[in-house]
Amino acid sequence: MDALELILFCAWCFLVAVAGGAVGLVLGNIRLPAVLLIASSPAAGAGANIGISGVAAFAAAAAHIRAGRINWRLFAWMTPPSMAGAVAGGLVSGAIPDTALLIVIGLTLFYFGVDILRKEGREAAAAEQPAERSAAAEAKRGESLDIRAAVVSGALIGLLGGLVGLILGALRVPALLRWVGEVPHRIVGTNMAVGFWVGVAGVAGHLPSGVDWTALGVGAAASVPGALLGARLTGRMSERQLLRAIGAVLVVAGAATALQAL
Repeated sequence: MDALELILFCAWCFLVAVAGGAVGLVLGNIRLPAVLLIASSPAAGAGANIGISGVAAFAAAAAHIRAGRINWRLFAWMTPPSMAGAVAGGLVSGAIPDTALLIVIGLTLFYFGVDILRKEGREAAAAEQPAERSAAAEAKRGESLDIRAAVVSGALIGLLGGLVGLILGALRVPALLRWVGEVPHRIVGTNMAVGFWVGVAGVAGHLPSGVDWTALGVGAAASVPGALLGARLTGRMSERQLLRAIGAVLVVAGAATALQAL
């Protein structure tokens, strides 16, 4: 990549990491189109993107650990199946033709964009409720988590994420909230902690088909400071406005990626 491409790519990775770190997401969905533009192939770009997401998740998770936003019991149950699914998805992605992989990526991005735009109002309202909950109420809810839902959803989300080169925290968050029953403020940190290991597994799964290590290294270096800054900003911005912007960008990025394949 030339100097201008390098600067723009780093700036985009940094901004995505800032936004993601603040709401418990790495937003690999938004970063992916930029990675694909500079990667040697769609499969190698998908592998690089999930690696960048893993590094960004690790940086943000470190800040969330200090703030006590991680449910370690849930993390222990959800991480292994998520990693296994990510490895399997990465292995399958290498056997899919470039055009088909781009279409899958585009449709996935488009779906998440539409889904976020449709549900952001209800989920943003739910995300504001934990501050009003008593410590006793949160503890009681934490004891009644649906662990089976965590295991199954972790495996399925990991599989899809490994396939398209995404950690898919945007899908894991509503799964943790609706099916597992965790309180939102612990979902933020737990999702990042699981996401790091999904990123490690996803890169491992993409090794047979190749990973663009240059894109991974550059993107990770630009994402770490952004993720740390974003994690410190958690709760200091309007989540509804951010979710609307994310949804709109995903719809555009998904349509553009699918059209590129066609």
